[in-house]
Amino acid sequence: GESGVGKGRLAELLHAQSPRAGKPFVEVNCATLRPESLDSELFGVEANAANSGQTARGAFEIADGGTLFLDEISDLDPVLQPKLLRVLEGKGFRRVGGSVEITPNVRVIAASSKDLSSEVAAGRFREDLYHRLAVVPVKVPSLAERREDIPFLVDMFMRQICEQAGIRQRR
Repeated sequence: GESGVGKGRLAELLHAQSPRAGKPFVEVNCATLRPESLDSELFGVEANAANSGQTARGAFEIADGGTLFLDEISDLDPVLQPKLLRVLEGKGFRRVGGSVEITPNVRVIAASSKDLSSEVAAGRFREDLYHRLAVVPVKVPSLAERREDIPFLVDMFMRQICEQAGIRQRR
C-alpha cells in the first residue's frame, strides 16, 4: 500500500489479535537504516572490541515469540536479502561477529509502498524472498479508495491530539 495508509497500524492490530499478543512487537523500517547498520539492527552484534565489549541483540532476538514488522522491505539492501531468506526458512542467523547459530520463533510481517512483484521483475528484489514473504498478501487501499474511513480517522486523531494536549473534549 501507499505511504500513510496504515500498514504499520494493521501489523500492530494483527499482532494484538493473535496468540503472540503478549509477546514483543518490533518494528524495523528498512528504508531509514543505513545498509552498514541494518545487519546489526536485524541480527545483533556479538561482544568485541569494536562495540566496547557489549553484546547487542537484534530485532529478530528482541521479537522472539512475537512479531517482527519489516516496513519498506523493498528497500532492504540486496546483501541482506539472502540472510533474511535464510532466517525465514528456519535456518537461523549469527550475530555480526558471532559464531553461535540463533533460531528465533518470530512471525514476520513485511510491508512496502512499492509493488514487490514489479521489483522482482526488475531484478531489485529476490524472487525466492518475495515468495517466502508473500504467503498471505494484503493490499491496503489508499484513503482515496476508502473515503468512508475519513470521518472516523479525523475523530480518532482529534481525540488523540486533545488527550496529548490535556484538552477535554465536549460531546
